[in-house]
Amino acid sequence: MKKIYYLLLLSCAGSFSAQQNCSTAVNLSLGTFTAPTVNGTAPTMLCGLTTNGTAGLWYKYTAPQSGNIKVSTVIAGQNVDTRVIVYKGTCSSLICVGSNDDASGYASAITFAVTAGTTYYIAFDNRWTSNGFNFTVSEVVLPPDRLSFTTVPVTVSGTYNHCIADMNGDYRDDIVSVISPTSMMISHQQSTGGFVNTTYTIPSTIITPSWSIAAGDYDNNGFNDLIYGSGSGIAFVKANSTGTGYTSDRKTQSFLVQRTNFVDINNDGKLDAFVCDDNSPNRFYMNDGTNMNHNQGGMGDFPSGGNYGSIWMDYDNDGDQDLYIAKCSGGGSGPGGNIDELHRNNGNGTFTNVSVAANMANPTQTWSSAWGDFNNDGYVDALIGMNSNSNGLSKVMKNNGNGTFTDVSSGSGYDTGATTSREYVAYDFDNDGFLDILGGGNTIMFGDGAFHFTPNLNTYPLNQYNRPIGDLNNDGFLDIQNGNSILMNNGNTNKWLKVTLQGTASNRNGIGARVEIYGAWGKQIRDVQSGIGFQNMNTLNTHFGIGQATAITKVVVKWPSGTVDVINNPSPNATLFVLEGSFLDVKEPATNKGMFSVYPNPAQDVLQFTTKSDFKPAEAKIFDLSGKVVLSKKTDTNTLQVSHLSSGVYILNLKDKSGNNYSQKFIKK
Repeated sequence: MKKIYYLLLLSCAGSFSAQQNCSTAVNLSLGTFTAPTVNGTAPTMLCGLTTNGTAGLWYKYTAPQSGNIKVSTVIAGQNVDTRVIVYKGTCSSLICVGSNDDASGYASAITFAVTAGTTYYIAFDNRWTSNGFNFTVSEVVLPPDRLSFTTVPVTVSGTYNHCIADMNGDYRDDIVSVISPTSMMISHQQSTGGFVNTTYTIPSTIITPSWSIAAGDYDNNGFNDLIYGSGSGIAFVKANSTGTGYTSDRKTQSFLVQRTNFVDINNDGKLDAFVCDDNSPNRFYMNDGTNMNHNQGGMGDFPSGGNYGSIWMDYDNDGDQDLYIAKCSGGGSGPGGNIDELHRNNGNGTFTNVSVAANMANPTQTWSSAWGDFNNDGYVDALIGMNSNSNGLSKVMKNNGNGTFTDVSSGSGYDTGATTSREYVAYDFDNDGFLDILGGGNTIMFGDGAFHFTPNLNTYPLNQYNRPIGDLNNDGFLDIQNGNSILMNNGNTNKWLKVTLQGTASNRNGIGARVEIYGAWGKQIRDVQSGIGFQNMNTLNTHFGIGQATAITKVVVKWPSGTVDVINNPSPNATLFVLEGSFLDVKEPATNKGMFSVYPNPAQDVLQFTTKSDFKPAEAKIFDLSGKVVLSKKTDTNTLQVSHLSSGVYILNLKDKSGNNYSQKFIKK
């Protein structure tokens, strides 16, 4: 029997005059109401929104029964730019429930769960306009969520809470909160659950990541560094050799930054940084091993800029990183204006703008795009996300595998949805094996593997901007940070695989690597990326859902160096650590081949190794297959004591004085 879900709206138009502050908030029932000019006390706790208004209006709703309530200014014929914030608690101790800015066009709407007898405070502010408006309060009966989240509070001290990355080398996602130009707090995820907060004092960066932030280990020391993007340039925040402190490298170039990325542009094993410039050709900083050196031009050269959301991926499967730039402005419809740009990596340090030939020269305003293999055919597709309804709807673009793309928006779910956002990202949130999209409307669009996307009818109390993604309780399901809370993914029975990487010849993070998994479903792919969407930094670990499948045939990691590791029959519902070169299959660089051998293998008490005459190891590390370092020492001998190790398979990594790394597997009896 088909279930019928309905919206109950009791129209009871009215207007009020005494909603100047929380203590004088006017009682609401279900209905339609007219709000006067916004001239009361502005709410100061924004529940994830940014920038306070100067005035506000206050209402309250006491739930007669538990259920879901929707407050909305999305009304036909009304064109007023509103923001809504919902609290519970008391006026002296308000607790955030959620907020919304642009649910549809400039109108705001929020759906939230209510408990019988609880009073909820509803505030509007004048961040965009002080004009009066109409709004509705309605009861919504929702179907069960395809996926549910539990809101869990988390202590964050900073204004800039849009970075999730493993900051201490244990491959568990941590939360970075930038407090000021001289301090930040990292919430380190613990193996036993929860977080331990550490505040770090930083020599002044002068700036904060007001526009974007990215993470990556650009000195390959095992601890991730950061790049701050602001309205007046960038700064690198660099971890020391023990991850216990940070220094700053404020670059002198002053420009309006948009998206920032760490990426190995010239594929020399050291991460460079790419920075979108809003008002001139893009900037990039090349890593010479000591300094990050400023360059400009060659990838987005329109004189007045307009470059917003850069994302690096391998769209043509040739093994190197290509660049797509979502454009907001910069000269109208002329060449290089607000037409999006796809730059093909030529493999020789140069790039070619192939936007027109590839059918990716989108001429509408967008701040970001979401890239991923939506139909699991081995090629990354794209969702070009709209930030303004005046520029049309978001577009779903299918990669044809021949360098071109086809618009498959018709019937996708994006051909009728008018929700907008500056942040679009693709992840498999429900672990069914098909990528989903987090974009506008405070909901996830769930993919079915055939370019069809379906939203939950229920929305989530999400910040429209600061919403980084990672596995924040290490359960294999992706969570979403939302200011001072986490939307913790409640998961389901679907199975998953998490792959963590450590490069040796490639950059240590493996940024730019292609990870593939094979099984009964066929093939899935992920590219390792730093800086996707518009401003947030999301986990560097790769996540795959495999639905109800019970086995994974193999995992293939294609490293930027050309090394290919193949791992056969890994276990589902587990984390797989891959050290570059430890599972060599298709190609082994000549510089790595036969550099050393180990014996006896299996070993019991002592492991010995022999090396080529031109390879002198200076440091030895042994990893277990989870990525944990179980032995680390300087060495000038060819012998290691391994009697203390438990029985199992390990990886021996040797590094010479020049920083070159080589690896071999061995078995401990």
